[in-house]
Amino acid sequence: MLYAVIATDVSQSLEKRMSARPAHLERLQALQQAGRLILAGPHPAIDSNQPGSEGFTGSLVVAEFDSLQAAQAWADADPYISAGVYANVIVKPFIKVLP
Repeated sequence: MLYAVIATDVSQSLEKRMSARPAHLERLQALQQAGRLILAGPHPAIDSNQPGSEGFTGSLVVAEFDSLQAAQAWADADPYISAGVYANVIVKPFIKVLP
């Protein structure tokens, strides 16, 4: 089943985010290589594809996991959590309707 991982950053998270980004992307690439990643990306803090120093307010990942518990465990192990980037993370089932 698909699950949405919806994370909200702490304020002023950009420096922490950049330092943990390689490890964060490595985990996402593993999901992609396994054919389980639907989409992933950050929420810019401003209305721009290049927010620069304004940074980000959070992230969204939609991926396939065996269960809600497996999705939660994956989310809990994200390097952004151990780096203090995320203030909170919500994991919930997701049904893709379109496209």
